[in-house]
Amino acid sequence: MGPYGVMMGIILVLTPILCVVFSNNQRNSRVPLKRFFDEGRRHRYWLHISGYLLVVYWKRITDELNEPIKVSTGHYTDWIAAIEGDAVLWFQNAFENALLTELLNFHYLFIYLFLIYVTTIYYMYTGERDLTDKVTLNYLLIYALAVPYYLFFNVEVTSTYLPGMDALLYHDGWYTEFYVSHDPLDNSVPSLHIAIPFGILMLNWLHVREKGIAMKDWKHLAYHRFIVANTILFGFAIIYLGVHWIIDIPLGMMVGALGALFIHHVQPRLRNDFGKTFRGVDKKKFGRHAMFEGVVVLAMVGLLMGSIAYQAETMDDRPSMVLGPDDSKFDIIQELEAGEEATIFLTNMDDDQSIEVVLIEVEKSLPGFGESEIIWAQLILLEDPITVGPGETHAFTVDEPELWQLAIVHLSEDADGPVEVHTRVEYSGGDRVNQALLLSLPSLWMTGFVIHRLVRLRGEGRSWFDSSPSHTWAASEESE
Repeated sequence: MGPYGVMMGIILVLTPILCVVFSNNQRNSRVPLKRFFDEGRRHRYWLHISGYLLVVYWKRITDELNEPIKVSTGHYTDWIAAIEGDAVLWFQNAFENALLTELLNFHYLFIYLFLIYVTTIYYMYTGERDLTDKVTLNYLLIYALAVPYYLFFNVEVTSTYLPGMDALLYHDGWYTEFYVSHDPLDNSVPSLHIAIPFGILMLNWLHVREKGIAMKDWKHLAYHRFIVANTILFGFAIIYLGVHWIIDIPLGMMVGALGALFIHHVQPRLRNDFGKTFRGVDKKKFGRHAMFEGVVVLAMVGLLMGSIAYQAETMDDRPSMVLGPDDSKFDIIQELEAGEEATIFLTNMDDDQSIEVVLIEVEKSLPGFGESEIIWAQLILLEDPITVGPGETHAFTVDEPELWQLAIVHLSEDADGPVEVHTRVEYSGGDRVNQALLLSLPSLWMTGFVIHRLVRLRGEGRSWFDSSPSHTWAASEESE
């Protein structure tokens, strides 16, 4: 059974157990199993299921763009590496052992996905309609918020860029095939393993703050602490496993907080708790929103296009990966449709040392992935390597449909020092920047909405966590 089958099995088994355990102090508010489906129909929870399906579809479209658009957007890995240095490499070396790697691999994949689903079910089970809405939107909208940063501000993962950093998340073939074909992990900023659980924590805090409840007295405190503990563990795992840079943690928290604020302020309107969804939205108010939020969107589009202009001038001069002696690192060529092709241009940027390259199908490569490293000696038994000399560029063309490929680069253990390598993969199908911009618009608008909302709340002298629609503000002031 593959990782996805195991994941679903864990979810099915553990979800009811955790729901019962964490709701032990609120048995009267539990929704009995015989009423569960009636409750779901009454609160239209079928929309939440649709939301999860939409996330899967949205992610697939984004992932299909992520690799082809790099030829236009380049990456900013060298900026981050210049700031952080080898801190994440030191961290991995300080803690690395086989058992910890196994545990954190499991936690990174299974507990992350389990936490997303079980949180929705938990709040449904305990009769928390509003929080059920919010944590479901959290998964959908935080992913949408991250889209422009993934597509236009690419940062390669630490295990690709830093010499000596191991890709422990790909530590054996069972995980390798799953990650390459489902979540290539080739773009690290921001970390959704931080953004999504932090968004849940932020939503919990906004909820209790608006209701005037002290967090220590909240009936869901035990479950809240469960999410806190797992978020901290995610922060440890993403650094240790060679996936993320340290800066990804605060950036992930920022994206999670932005998403939580947006959800907290729009959910009451979506639920019609204050009348019809668009009650109070007249032409004048619509114009104010369009003006303020439109300016934010245009400014951010300008930033994205400025990034592309900068990358066009500099991307070929900067390495995509850096190898130390006996290092093996890889780039992913995503599966193609019939009639499509991809060409990978691999340049050895070193003046003295040669590198070796193997282009191989993912399924065929699995015996070459050991418990904590790529086994180069095994890979070259599966596919003949090509030597790329100092300063040389080698081009590979791939046109086989529905196959994921790896370009695995190796530097000899006898090498004198690190070697920089530049890779560029050109996919047929033309420029996809406009499609990426279109996918980014929801994120840009949500950012503008949150900024506008906070400005308006401040201008009216209201608390920043007040989620009541603005058309009710005058009435509430009169009642006071």
